[in-house]
Amino acid sequence: MTRKTINPDKLFNSTPYGFSQIAISPPGKHVFISGQVAWDAEQNIIGHNDLAGQTRKALENIKIAIEAAGGTIENLMMIRIYKVHYEQKDGPVINGVLKEYFGTDNPPASTWISVDGLANKDFLIEIEAQAIV
Repeated sequence: MTRKTINPDKLFNSTPYGFSQIAISPPGKHVFISGQVAWDAEQNIIGHNDLAGQTRKALENIKIAIEAAGGTIENLMMIRIYKVHYEQKDGPVINGVLKEYFGTDNPPASTWISVDGLANKDFLIEIEAQAIV
């Protein structure tokens, strides 16, 4: 079963940015996916110094994880994005990749957090997810 989203008229329309204001979960198995970064299975960084490339790889890793749990990206309810030293120019880059994965009709809820650093100095972004499968 996939998520249902609500975007109240009294809140700003977030769907053009690739996320919904509210995601409602159906009954099912809760899945919590650890923060994913731009590492491949051999711990090679994909998209060195490339925010779009690293965002894409982190989301690809989330897709791999949710599928391993028996679900799809449609089961994702919430994502949390940790961006090293977030700047306004980063928003459109991240939004563009979010829209590639989730579209603008029914994307998951999202929170973005600017951080000083991540586990590896070359990581630009880390994304964690919660899903109901």
